[in-house]
Amino acid sequence: MRESGALFDRVWSIAAKIPRGKVTTYGAIARVLGSPGAARTVGWAMRAAPVRSGLPCHRVVNVRGELSPEDVFGGPGVQRSLLESEGVTFDMQGRVDMKRHLWVP
Repeated sequence: MRESGALFDRVWSIAAKIPRGKVTTYGAIARVLGSPGAARTVGWAMRAAPVRSGLPCHRVVNVRGELSPEDVFGGPGVQRSLLESEGVTFDMQGRVDMKRHLWVP
């Protein structure tokens, strides 16, 4: 279990650096970690982040700019609301405008 703990710590370290008003993807974080196929594991790490950690988990989206399932942030629209409060914009399909807001670690 400690091996995954160390990996999760590395994921959280990268997530902590995402600037306000920007997003990154699970896959981008996985590539920085040297594990380009580990996007799902990055997702697990984000879900396991301590609630009071202050990590900007809401700034991690999938490669298409789609948000996490609604239950992840405690209810419908919470992630979108957090991103909008930082100036992140969305397209007509409700996806993050990745050309404008993508941050590559």
